[in-house]
Amino acid sequence: MHDREDRGETMLRAGEEKINWYPGHMARARRQLAGQLGRVDVVVELCDARIPRASRNPDLDGMTAGKRRLLVLNKADLAEERLTRAWLAFYRAQGLECMSFDSVKGRAKEVTNRIERLAGEAVERMAARGARKTVRAMIVGVPNVGKSTFTNKLNGAAIARTGDRPGVTRSNQWVRITPYLELLDTPGLLWPKIEDQEDARALAFVGTIRDRIMDQQMLAIRLLERLMQDKPEAVDARFHLRGKRESGPALLEAACRGRGWLLPGGETDTERGAAVVLDEFRAGRLGRVTLQLPPRAPQEERARFSREKEGDTP
Repeated sequence: MHDREDRGETMLRAGEEKINWYPGHMARARRQLAGQLGRVDVVVELCDARIPRASRNPDLDGMTAGKRRLLVLNKADLAEERLTRAWLAFYRAQGLECMSFDSVKGRAKEVTNRIERLAGEAVERMAARGARKTVRAMIVGVPNVGKSTFTNKLNGAAIARTGDRPGVTRSNQWVRITPYLELLDTPGLLWPKIEDQEDARALAFVGTIRDRIMDQQMLAIRLLERLMQDKPEAVDARFHLRGKRESGPALLEAACRGRGWLLPGGETDTERGAAVVLDEFRAGRLGRVTLQLPPRAPQEERARFSREKEGDTP
């Protein structure tokens, strides 16, 4: 049973696979974010390095216009390094200040130095008046992109509440990083209508859109089919497919048999299998995977990516 904020705000139509999620708390979060922008010097936008295009809220460009901004490709430890570099080159060519960040081994100082440099003009103006300015930065992004974990990493302690599902952070929370740097952790914010369903599925794959509003088994099947194109060896090894090249429900059933997810009588436990497939992908158990290629990647990179999708790795 969906909670009140989910009902009427979510959609998955049988056959059409129309995915959209904009619960009521996001509308409140949007108003709260807009109300706090006047207090901050820098906006730090986090996206998921596995899906850098899909995990950027297009509304943020207009909402944060006029602010110094830093784009962080977070969870870079789960994405393919060469494609993360290609995405960074793409965004830098657009004039964006950007960097990648390893959610496990990332160094907080690399981020705080960037924030302080972006706020340099404001700091200098205050210094000219004989005062030391406290820099304030706002952390924004879609749900489950790792904002609270990122904030805790910079703080060096678990201050911001975290979770492995979207919608854990429901209100703004200020966190003091140094005596002269404060971060505002904000709730995840999607946009009211996701038109591109390829992006919507990508968001669902990484857990940005709440699982319970969708057919989890169909989502797992779509993910397995995609991974069979991009990383067939990893899927084969993880789910013991023994070289089988199934698709649709038969692919999920093969994964269940390979891992021994069976019900009494030998029937495949596809409900459990779907949940584990999604969880293991999101945790990086299938290796480093990037699901989206930058639009202006070098021709040789696009060709290599295309070959790998066909299973013909060099």
